[in-house]
Amino acid sequence: MANASDEKRSRMKELIAVLDEAARAYYKESREIMTNFEYDRLYDELEALEKETGIVMAKSPTQRVGYETLDELPKETHAEKMLSLDKTKDVDALASWLGDKEGVLSWKLDGLTVVLTYSGGELVKAVTRGNGEVGEVITANARVFSNIPLTIPYKGDVILRGEATISYAEFERINSEIGEADAKYKNPRNLCSGSVRQLNNRVTAERNVRFTAFALVQGGEEANSRMAQFDWMASQGFAVVEHVLVDAGSIRQAVADFEKKIPENEDPSDGLVLIYEDIAYGKSLGVTAKFPRDGIAFKWQDELAETTLREIEWSASRTGLINPIAVFDPVELEGTTVSRASVHNVSIVEDLKLGIGDTIRVYKANMIIPQIAENVTKSGDLAVPDTCPVCGGPAVIKQEADVKVLFCGNASCAAKQTKSFALFVSRDAMNIEGLSEQTIEKLIAAGALKEPADLFRLEQHKDEIASLEGMGEKSFANLAASADKARKTTPARLLYALGIPGIGAANASMISRHCGGDWQKISSLTKDELLEIDGVGGVLADAFTSYFAGEENRRRVDDILTEIEFEEAAAPKEQSLEGMTFVITGSLEHFSNRKALQELIQDMGGKAASSVSKNTSFLINNDSTSSSSKNKKAAELGVPVITEEEFMERFGIENA
Repeated sequence: MANASDEKRSRMKELIAVLDEAARAYYKESREIMTNFEYDRLYDELEALEKETGIVMAKSPTQRVGYETLDELPKETHAEKMLSLDKTKDVDALASWLGDKEGVLSWKLDGLTVVLTYSGGELVKAVTRGNGEVGEVITANARVFSNIPLTIPYKGDVILRGEATISYAEFERINSEIGEADAKYKNPRNLCSGSVRQLNNRVTAERNVRFTAFALVQGGEEANSRMAQFDWMASQGFAVVEHVLVDAGSIRQAVADFEKKIPENEDPSDGLVLIYEDIAYGKSLGVTAKFPRDGIAFKWQDELAETTLREIEWSASRTGLINPIAVFDPVELEGTTVSRASVHNVSIVEDLKLGIGDTIRVYKANMIIPQIAENVTKSGDLAVPDTCPVCGGPAVIKQEADVKVLFCGNASCAAKQTKSFALFVSRDAMNIEGLSEQTIEKLIAAGALKEPADLFRLEQHKDEIASLEGMGEKSFANLAASADKARKTTPARLLYALGIPGIGAANASMISRHCGGDWQKISSLTKDELLEIDGVGGVLADAFTSYFAGEENRRRVDDILTEIEFEEAAAPKEQSLEGMTFVITGSLEHFSNRKALQELIQDMGGKAASSVSKNTSFLINNDSTSSSSKNKKAAELGVPVITEEEFMERFGIENA
């Protein structure tokens, strides 16, 4: 049963969420979801609870955290070296390690370790783990984490450690707003690291970074108990990592229980941590040269498969990077057949000592992404190409943050052009059918395609195009008709088609709606005006304004505008879904696909998200009794599950 202090902290979190939503609606969307009287009443209640408990959260509306921009992050040496834990993948080894002692088992969160220091109840310093000896000072950034206490009731000196993470849902949201595939973040950990170590903490604030405490280093609870320390940290307002008390007899079941929760985890984790419950006993064991002896990490066994490396494909991208991809004999992993895995960069090729014909072992990282675990043969005779596989120009190895990458420096490389044109003609952009990357490459080689507007002038090169291998008169006629059909488009489609970093299809639609579909307004938006649009942050705004500030970019856009025509803007739909967030899963009957339903929701003022969270208003699923992970999550959070027909009836939608 929750005690009074727990209830007060829970009430504070509720108030912060409600007041934050009300302020966002009022200041960013020009709408009111509560009266000023009600807002002030809730604000006063929150302020009183903060004074009573001594806890003030970073996201509290009673705080006015200013944004800061730094030239670089200061470095600081840790008072005590932070060692990594020894690891095992054997549950029996955990039981043996415990012996007759009790331990605390918790998630090993996969983010960025941060050390927080409080003095007089105030957060005074935050430092990253860094290399274990020297970290980076990120105090200004920590102040804008979504859930960190800026003040705590305890007034003595406190140092604690925790993990900064970005949830899977937030990771998906941010990646969905990045149009360029090569620019998308590879995993939540990389995104979190980049977000926490920003020089401008406005960016950190926009990424919804969370802090989860896992160790009390100094101050606070004096009891000789890890469990008591966790309780004390929670009493001070910190989110603490999920944990359970175990012994040698219960450890196996506890590990199995954690494993069952992996599919539903909101935050990324790469295993578990086991530490002695008896703090004094753990400290008495000391440390080895590499590891502390009071804790051990556990990772689940990856399913490995042995196969033969047949080829390394070097794939050029729009950014100029040439990425190695391993092609091997097909193997079964985690229930699917895989035959390819990204090797990421030249450094990894060298570390693995790859050679064609080598025997390699592959696995799925986090049970999803195929990776090479090890190279048994280690022939190391793979030659890194010195020419770009697409344009034949010089390919050079560059050093980027201690990693070697292969790069094509040819600004006219067809790969860069091909990928740009492929985005321009894609379904969510200008939607010119019949233009595969192979066809685009042929048109570029024939001189028929030099910039986007040329796609609407193909008639000028009819003979050359019709004579290309695999084309002909009929293929040309179909292609020309498709391009002609695409002339009539929308500002949102054109905006997405331009390939501005960070501007995905959803962002393009949102910006277009904000400007009423007026292209002149869209292309003239200032940074401040962009920041007023819900969901647009500083990085995206900078990329947007930089693009339209470029003389060559403006010339290309103006050229496109001479060839296309914007559809007459449809009468704005009633904004009856304003302030609501919907998640769609399963098959649909009344809408052609999920995208069509998502667009309707957005047109009516709502939001369409990819995963269920506490902010979800409704989950739309025609099979409301299914045992899908989204249905389970909705049930857990109390989110209503409605069918497609119930959605249409509830919100007065007559036809799809």
